[in-house]
Amino acid sequence: MGIYRPPPPAERRTLSHLQRRAGETLHDRRPDPVPDGFKLNPIEDRVSISMFFKRWLNALSQDMAIDLGTANTLVHVRGRGIVLNEPSVVAIETIDGVSRVKAVGDDAKLMMGKAPRQIRVIRPIRDGVIADIDIAEQMIKHFIQKVHGARRLRRWPEIVVCVPSSSTSVERRAIRDATSNAGASSVWLIEEPMAAAIGAGLPVTEPVGSMVVDIGGGTTEVAVLALRGLAYSTSVRVGGDKMDDAISSYVRRNHNLLIGEGTAERIKNAVGTARMPIDGQGAELRIKGRDLVNGVPKEVAINQAQIAEALAEALSAIVDVVRTALENTAPELAADIVDGGIVLTGGVALLHGIDELLRDATGLPVTVAEDPLTCVARGTGQALEDPIYRGVLQAT
Repeated sequence: MGIYRPPPPAERRTLSHLQRRAGETLHDRRPDPVPDGFKLNPIEDRVSISMFFKRWLNALSQDMAIDLGTANTLVHVRGRGIVLNEPSVVAIETIDGVSRVKAVGDDAKLMMGKAPRQIRVIRPIRDGVIADIDIAEQMIKHFIQKVHGARRLRRWPEIVVCVPSSSTSVERRAIRDATSNAGASSVWLIEEPMAAAIGAGLPVTEPVGSMVVDIGGGTTEVAVLALRGLAYSTSVRVGGDKMDDAISSYVRRNHNLLIGEGTAERIKNAVGTARMPIDGQGAELRIKGRDLVNGVPKEVAINQAQIAEALAEALSAIVDVVRTALENTAPELAADIVDGGIVLTGGVALLHGIDELLRDATGLPVTVAEDPLTCVARGTGQALEDPIYRGVLQAT
């Protein structure tokens, strides 16, 4: 019997050799090679498809978070961020005894102090709570429709609304009813200091004390937070509106000049300061109004030192409420605040020198949050989207 000897490697009849003899190539029988980085794993494929559809549904979602502020209303839509920031102002036109909404938001604010007799310009939110539920409902409905444009609502949205921590159950029910009547399927509430802290990036879910001072248009909210809750909170109904009123009163007393809300707000934004200027005068601004003596239009000059004097009383109330919060803070949380300091949010946080004023009054480090105007809206949006913050939402 002979011994079988395999042919040398060059003569072996491999699969590729047979296919080449038949005039075929490997690519005629096998699929294209798998691209680098792509895994043919059925389980991972199902997870990827599920994540794709989840992102697609979130993109189509109409759930939103609303910062229903005294001065401005901001709307955050799931997956899109803040899409609307307009004044909380509504213009109502009455013709032959029939009232209808003439304008809302930016358009309505342009009419303040300039509207004809048949048009009333109303601010339905006062001191952070609803003062006129019917007008507030119309305003919320208008903003919801404006956010979604011409697209038809595929379902009633879930809405998260921030409320002052000191608001009563009646005031919270008014906010809930107005939002529900505007088209929400379910309404959740979040307290403003918590939303502000989340938006400012404070560790509200950890066992670490944080202090936030949210100075809005109608109220100043002060809170110490830890473990998804408010360890202590207090507020005072002093904010940007009271400062505007103080400026108007000062100009009327010292210059016999009557100015409107819009002019007072522009003065505050242009030359407002929390501390007396070093040179005793500071920047100067020319303002116009009606002379109370002669009854004719008049222009006068006003400087930063005068505005600091006008705002002193309102700022003193804010300092007092911050001190009260510190006095009532637990020792362990107070120790954390010494390290972390105080974070300022809200539109008035942009007032020149207010951080230095609070730093001198408390002896603690004080910082202004990034983009303090939108902190509450961003925090409310994160509470809507991130499950880790779901525990801070309240049903009532």
